Amino acid sequence: MNLTPEIVADRFIEAVDTGYRLPPVRVQGYFNLWPPFARQAWEGFAERDYDLHPLPPAPAAIDRMLETIGWLKPLHEDDRHLIWLRARRVPLMAIARQIGCCPQTTLKRWHKAIAQVSDIANELAIANSKKYISKG
Repeated sequence: MNLTPEIVADRFIEAVDTGYRLPPVRVQGYFNLWPPFARQAWEGFAERDYDLHPLPPAPAAIDRMLETIGWLKPLHEDDRHLIWLRARRVPLMAIARQIGCCPQTTLKRWHKAIAQVSDIANELAIANSKKYISKG
């Protein structure tokens, strides 16, 4: 499978979305022994504090997210942050201000980093396919 830079960029966006859909991490050991009590209908209208959580991601999406995050290991830390900020849909001007350069340079750096990740992902895919062929 040939992973183009566009496919790699889409995979990072999917990884960010999957990360947001993971259940929250909770501290183990704290719990409440009080039973929930039923409110009257007129009591519940004033305080609607519903926590709306998206559906949890599928196991395959979590596997793809972990694989995608693994592609970032060989990159420089600045490139990792740049790719992750663009995947989180942070505006380009805000990223450029954070990095300290103009938006055009930021976009060029992002394209270069995505191309590097695409090469890394393709090399890993080839290495994994050879590993499975030699085992079989």
